Amino acid sequence: MIYVWLILGFILLIKGADYFVEGASDIAIRARIPNLIIGLTIVAFGTSAPEAAVSITSALKGQNDIAIGNVVGSNIFNLLIVVGIAAIITPLQVQKSIITKEFPFALLSSFILLILANDTIFQSTSLNTISRGDGLILLVLFGIYMYYLIEIALNHRNSTAEASITDNKGVEKEIRIGKSILIAIGGLVGIIVGGQLVVDAASQIALTWGMSEKLVGLTIVAVGTSLPELVTSIIAARKGKSDIALGNVIGSNIFNVFFILGISSVIFPIEVNGAVFMDMIVLLIVSIITYIFSITKVKISKLEGSLLVLSYLCYMVFIIIRN
Repeated sequence: MIYVWLILGFILLIKGADYFVEGASDIAIRARIPNLIIGLTIVAFGTSAPEAAVSITSALKGQNDIAIGNVVGSNIFNLLIVVGIAAIITPLQVQKSIITKEFPFALLSSFILLILANDTIFQSTSLNTISRGDGLILLVLFGIYMYYLIEIALNHRNSTAEASITDNKGVEKEIRIGKSILIAIGGLVGIIVGGQLVVDAASQIALTWGMSEKLVGLTIVAVGTSLPELVTSIIAARKGKSDIALGNVIGSNIFNVFFILGISSVIFPIEVNGAVFMDMIVLLIVSIITYIFSITKVKISKLEGSLLVLSYLCYMVFIIIRN
């Protein structure tokens, strides 16, 4: 029966992502908002729901080692696996604004997280902690990021003509935004439920095969919370919507650091141990490498995508040996 749940979970993930991408894209057309902004907001925040649930719940229980490990691990997975596999399927065209604005903001989030967590150097303390004050700084930066995106969306809307879409026969038809919103919400529910089914089923199967709970947590559960980003970006890439595929990853990473860790640390200060601090350094390095790939020929090629995926496999070997 557990294999049936696993298959059902994957079906929900794939079909949910399909509807979610289509619904979000239609919303962008109807509301006269660039697909990139939809990818950076609705799609990114929606696919980050599992990370938010895990991290905020952990914070309420005082288990913030799980909260920060989940976010940092998810961000590394997003950049190496999600971007990598999407680029292998279809080379990702990178818009100029991503190179000059959005991606640098994602780099900034990784850098600021590393600075705020490094109290032993910058505050001469014996313990590295993301305090409530640090959490407020992260939330303020999230507010600035959202203001920037809303301003872009409004400017684009004001400079765009009436929203319409042309079907294959060349006949224009207006998109009903209410229907598009329902389709996107339905797709998101499918993604979240499907992802949870896959994680639960795969964890049980792995345990019956003799894998330790610790190893399951480092692999299946860690990857499981990022399945929505993975499937959504793959579907978007297959549909030729590189802006949504890449925007989803960048927006998710920014949302994870500024909002999820901001809320989590305000609820309960986060102690940062040596292992997680090393992962933060890895995240910053990975962010820089992915950015360099983005600015070369203004796209992420199949070869570069393959290198990103290979890098993640090496990272997984490293954390399994380390733990």
